[in-house]
Amino acid sequence: MVTIKDIAAYTGVSATTVSNVINGKAGRVSPETVDKIEAAIQKLGYVPNLSARALVSRSSKVIAFVNHVQTRRDSSLQSDPFSATMIGIIESVLRAHGYYLMVRTVETVDELLSFLRNWNVDGMFVTGIFQDNFFDSLSSLSIPKVFIDSYIRIPGVYNVGLDDFRGSFLATQHLIEEGHRRIAFTSASIRDGGVLQERFLGYKSALQKSGIAFSKDLVFEYEFDLDSCRACAKALSEVNGLTAVVSSADIMAAGIMTGLRELGIRVPDDISIVGFDDLSFSQMVTPPLTTIHQDMLLKGSTAVDYMMQLLQGEPVAAQQTVLPCHLVKRESVRRLT
Repeated sequence: MVTIKDIAAYTGVSATTVSNVINGKAGRVSPETVDKIEAAIQKLGYVPNLSARALVSRSSKVIAFVNHVQTRRDSSLQSDPFSATMIGIIESVLRAHGYYLMVRTVETVDELLSFLRNWNVDGMFVTGIFQDNFFDSLSSLSIPKVFIDSYIRIPGVYNVGLDDFRGSFLATQHLIEEGHRRIAFTSASIRDGGVLQERFLGYKSALQKSGIAFSKDLVFEYEFDLDSCRACAKALSEVNGLTAVVSSADIMAAGIMTGLRELGIRVPDDISIVGFDDLSFSQMVTPPLTTIHQDMLLKGSTAVDYMMQLLQGEPVAAQQTVLPCHLVKRESVRRLT
């Protein structure tokens, strides 16, 4: 492995001068010497020792993406298309700022603290957070934190989220405008104070505004994996008079469409369905999915902007950023005559 001393010997300058150039402190080094050192770095294939640099600068240039969730053996954060898309966007934007992203799922406070003891991260993006004991422990840590899709509204908590209530309201309203009255809502487990509850409340509000009675018998809570979605589709198929479904996520809508098709039920001829998120595969399923669009790139880049401001000790533009969403009409909804 090529070292700073090797670069110094090759160029005939001191190791201190080489180190200054590598670390961006070349103010007193002549342009000719800087060019000579940079050429040697390229020729010899020098790679900086990030661990050593972190000890000197007290910055690892690593930001963690921490997901707090009760995991299952057959699932992972990366297998969720929404999470995978968000991670990819944040990693790309962070890379442009010279930072690295580390992804970690934790279930307990002890797992989180163990992770932080073993890895010197500069900050954390955190998802899956509710105002509970886990949050209380997390909020006591001095490390810079940016929450994504959290509904905790207290001073000092920086969050980038979406108008989930309005998105689900628009999805339900669209079905009502197309003549549907018997409309189900499907979701993973709905927990107080979270994204899914806001989407559920948006669904209820749209029904109420149109004078349609809410029925808890039309709310179906299943997981997002395919087997669960098939079971959800089976349950939906047994509801008398059901003509439409609002789903809290595209991945669930797509799984339900698969389950309905296997039961001989056609979308949208027999049952219409609207998803949420407008992930790329929404245009690839058959029929293409009508859904609620959210700007994932804007959400990820805004979260990174927050993090950079916190790391640099600058005032953060806003504690809470709520991004807009809108309906995208495709082919999974049929107008009733």
